[in-house]
Amino acid sequence: MASIVDKYGLWSQLQTQAASAVEKEIVDRGLAVIRLSFADQHGILRGKTLPTQEIGNALRNGCSMTTTLLAKDTSHRTVFPVFDQGGGFAMREMQGAADVLMVPDPTTFKVLPWAPHSGWMLCDLYFADGRPVPFSTRHLYRRVLALLNGQGYDYVAGLEVEFHLFKLRDPKLGVDDAGQPGSAPEVTLLTQGYQYLSEQRFDQYDEIYEVLRKDIQALGLPLRSLEVEFGPSQCEFSFRPGVNMESADAMVLFRSAAKQIARRHGFHVTFMCRPKLPKVCSSGWHLHQSLVDRKSGQNAFMPMDDGADGAALSPVGRHFLAGLLEHAPASTAFAAPTINAYRRYQPFSLAPDRANWGLDNRGVMARVLGGKADPATRIENRLGEPAANPYLYMASQLLAGLDGMAKQAEPPPAADSPYVTPAPALPRSLDAALTALAENACYRAGLGAQFVDYFVHIKRAEIARFQLEVSEWEHREYFDLF
Repeated sequence: MASIVDKYGLWSQLQTQAASAVEKEIVDRGLAVIRLSFADQHGILRGKTLPTQEIGNALRNGCSMTTTLLAKDTSHRTVFPVFDQGGGFAMREMQGAADVLMVPDPTTFKVLPWAPHSGWMLCDLYFADGRPVPFSTRHLYRRVLALLNGQGYDYVAGLEVEFHLFKLRDPKLGVDDAGQPGSAPEVTLLTQGYQYLSEQRFDQYDEIYEVLRKDIQALGLPLRSLEVEFGPSQCEFSFRPGVNMESADAMVLFRSAAKQIARRHGFHVTFMCRPKLPKVCSSGWHLHQSLVDRKSGQNAFMPMDDGADGAALSPVGRHFLAGLLEHAPASTAFAAPTINAYRRYQPFSLAPDRANWGLDNRGVMARVLGGKADPATRIENRLGEPAANPYLYMASQLLAGLDGMAKQAEPPPAADSPYVTPAPALPRSLDAALTALAENACYRAGLGAQFVDYFVHIKRAEIARFQLEVSEWEHREYFDLF
């Protein structure tokens, strides 16, 4: 019988060729297990580990995976009525905690340097009849990329990721620490911070940075720099630009790899935007992006003559930028999908507080870099947090940019004073961002109304749990007064 992959044509020719090479490499390296993973709605990797004897069949027929993983919020609680008719998704295939198939993408195969007996592959989710699962974010991003590619462009994205790196003091593995979620680990600082990019501070990171560097480069991730960020124990890693799917896949693997590597050496990495620790700073994920013309190979954002704003962007780039600004409130739900992220949007803080743009200005939302005949011309969106699902973050950028291109929209003048120049305010809470997303016709058309409603439902379940908690502020404010 034909395999699932062959029967429904789930692989490209490149993937088919890669599968044979992967099977040979597994044997040649004597690998014991293969981790099959998919990125869930939050961008967190989930999956199963198979002995290598089972991988041949799993490669071509997939590996079963429960649909309930698509119904969970960030506490791992199932927030859809999966045992009701339609499973809360209005889809018979999702009812009753039924299975879908994880089909490996053999072009993503890696050997894990920190677990050298282990191989790893990213997977895509399909129903048994070969249809893509509509809540699979990697598939959604691939679909948006196809729209862009069909218009003659490739997407180029570079990652600039801030995060925190702590020494692990107590992993909180006592029986009373379990829960949904469990107790947060106790940590200590690696640096006191506030010596941005100083060599002395870098040397305090050097031991664990060297471990991270070796393993991240051994994975084939395009690491470009390791930096000391502003706050205590705050770091920044940047990566060379990738094309289309490459950067999103790299971000997913980097986050998972960094946490695993650090944990094995007694450290804790968190991509949470602003940990509740004294004097720490908020972390952002700055997404550098441009389009490349598939025919000429040239940067489509690069202006070729002197125009408005010192030839900051080509007409294509200006239209793309205008789309980013127009849809900024709704795209914030994807760029900053946690309640915690909105602690970051403060004036005069190197983070944006309104939907504006500027020339090489770190206070704006969309920082334009480059100019006339500069092949590195790009738009750096400073909206994101490092916990964002990269497939949704990037898909939202492309859909907004394509909408601006279709309308031939023009951006307003550059903001030289980003925290003063009038511009639409960014949402100040996740709930406000979700409201903007739910009403956004561009994203409902591009991602599907079904997915947008699904995403909003999961995130609002998260907000509802948060609102039931009694905060330290409330207790301090009212307990004695009343």
